[in-house]
Amino acid sequence: MYLPKCILLIIITFLFTPTAQAKKRCKPLLEKLQNIQALQRHGYSAKRGLSLRAREDKARDKWWQCEKSGGKKQRKSNKKYQNKTVRVNTKFKVEKSNAKRKTLNAGSPFKTTSAIVFKSKYQGNKKQAWLTFYQQPSRCQRPKSLQAFALCSENKRTQRLAFEQKYNQKSYK
Repeated sequence: MYLPKCILLIIITFLFTPTAQAKKRCKPLLEKLQNIQALQRHGYSAKRGLSLRAREDKARDKWWQCEKSGGKKQRKSNKKYQNKTVRVNTKFKVEKSNAKRKTLNAGSPFKTTSAIVFKSKYQGNKKQAWLTFYQQPSRCQRPKSLQAFALCSENKRTQRLAFEQKYNQKSYK
């Protein structure tokens, strides 16, 4: 009677060892690694191959780390703390994405159905004279701030006034 109980106790301890539990925990990681390897056996482009290679390396590292760690588990308090931070972050992201959606539903930008016509301020000889007269500053080619843009607009306006005076006096042709 005593012997069968001892044998049963030994069998139970081997079944529930930390390594057996670790194997159960690591099985999904191994399946993911095998799935990625199966994808690699199919045809793919060079760019896709690099992506699959990186995914395989990452999955293999996670699986191997799980295998080597044995029966060690994280503390429950750490898991709770991590879950709380994840929940806070996802809630923030959802609120942020909802705010973006609200701004996108502004409506149609054009109230009219007529064509938009862009016309130059000058035509013909006057336009050619303006193009030779106007000297755009180098910083005005791509203004990076509103202040720079305002400065460039003001500069263009003053040059336009000077051009108008010269052209009207017929001294500039």
